[in-house]
Formats: sequence, C-alpha cells, structure tokens
Amino acid sequence: MTETLERNPVVRDLFVVGLRNAHAVEHQALALMDRQIDHLSHYPEVAQRLKAHRRETEGQIERLDQILHGFDESASALKDTALGLVGNLAALGHVFAPDEILKNSFANFAFENFEVASYKSLITMGESGGFGDALPLLQQTLDEELAMARFCDESLPAITRKYMELRQQGETASH
Repeated sequence: MTETLERNPVVRDLFVVGLRNAHAVEHQALALMDRQIDHLSHYPEVAQRLKAHRRETEGQIERLDQILHGFDESASALKDTALGLVGNLAALGHVFAPDEILKNSFANFAFENFEVASYKSLITMGESGGFGDALPLLQQTLDEELAMARFCDESLPAITRKYMELRQQGETASH
C-alpha cells in the first residue's frame, strides 16, 4: 500500500495541508504561551518551561517553513492569523478565573497532546508519501512536544498543591 501512496499527488496535498495546519497551530501555541507567561508570578518553574517551549515553538515554525519551502509551498497566513486569534481569546478566557493556573494547566496538557497526535499523523503521511527529507524535522518537533506534554502531566500535581496552599494562606493563587 505504501508504494502506491509514494509521490501520489493526493498524499502530497494532504501532507501540505497538514503542514499548514500544524504551522497555524504553532502560532496558536505562541499566543497561548505569551498570554500565560506574564501571569505566573507564583509559578516560576512553569514560566521558565513555557519560555523554553516558546523558543522551541519558534524553531518548530521554522522547520515547518523549511518543509513547506521544499514543496514550493508556504504557510497559510489566514490560518496562522485565525488560530493566533483563537489562542489569544482562549488564554484571555482564563485570566479572570480564580483558578487560572489550573485551567491553563489543563488546557496546556490537552493542547500539547493534540500537537503530539498531529505530528505523529504528519510523520505517517510523510512516510507513506515518501517525503523522507521532512521526517527528521518532524521527529525533532514531535520529541519536543512529547517532552512538553510530559512536563504538563508531571507538573500538574505540584501546581495543584501550590495553588491550594496559596489559597489556604489567603493569597491570590490564580497566577
């Protein structure tokens, strides 16, 4: 089956659309992180990890641009803008919640796992389509997303305990 998919124009088109979607999702991730980083005074370890992942995300966008360029394609400015706006609105939706840190932690966990699934799918398309040059770049991004998803998973209990402790002390614990 893989042989019949290699260099198939339909698979190529699906792959390019997937790359454009991933590019837009990474812009959404930047917007989400930017809104959160400034609201983490009580959670410096989360702020530090988000700042590091923000830099990784910028690199991920560059890698996606490189892959798209190899197909003589470019990202979708409309998708990038639309999902960036959605990211800003989603992050703003939590700002006024007294448990902002928890809501953002849940959303980050879900978002990172969405990205993991997206990159696994792109790698499968790349393998099926015979787009081997893209695979190491996509794998690097997948590894970064897996690491961030792991951080979100492993840090949630500590974030929750700190949130409860701050609330018990009468402090604003949301961020």
